[in-house]
Amino acid sequence: MVRLWVWLAVVMVILNSHSAVADNDGIALKKVDFDTTITARQRGAETVVGVCLMCHSLKYVKFGDLAGIGMSPEKIQSLLTDQQFADPLLSLTPLAVRKESFGTEPPDLSLMVVARKRGPQYIYTLLTSFYIDETGRTNNYLFPGVKMPDMLGYSLTAEGSAERAQVEAQIRDAVSFLMWAADPNADERREMGVYVIVYLIVLTILLYLMKRRAWRRVR
Repeated sequence: MVRLWVWLAVVMVILNSHSAVADNDGIALKKVDFDTTITARQRGAETVVGVCLMCHSLKYVKFGDLAGIGMSPEKIQSLLTDQQFADPLLSLTPLAVRKESFGTEPPDLSLMVVARKRGPQYIYTLLTSFYIDETGRTNNYLFPGVKMPDMLGYSLTAEGSAERAQVEAQIRDAVSFLMWAADPNADERREMGVYVIVYLIVLTILLYLMKRRAWRRVR
């Protein structure tokens, strides 16, 4: 019996170790709390539209959908170039140019936070893992050899500096927006879930009281 428990413990350790390596490529993801307020998501939307759309797209999100994070029509209009409110957030760079530059089409970001386990933490860790290697080129600790450039200039900031803190805050806001973009109705569902649970609790109590009253008459 003892030997069985030992074997089970060994198997669990191996499985957990394999899972961690497979999920994070051997690098622990950074633990970070994301600000999911409307203000943070609006800032994140500005970063995504102004920076990320140079290479990536969010084909499942339209400019008009940004009203869902409290953006006014005037604010949304300021983000447009030659697009319309009904247009999706597509990359500003032609596909042929992107394929020639990166060897493949950069992934769509609409569902990126749910495409990986702990997606928000993965994206944040990826964007805050850029560094300048010994050859003077930009590389990435989490994804060595990644062809995506360090668009926000994280690798150019010094650890502990105000500039780095500003870039990290910008990245957190961008990830917060991507979390909303992947599931715009998540907040409403959570709020509705609270009401449903409260309703079920009250209903359960009432049914229990009715049951006791009914059985009291039978007795």
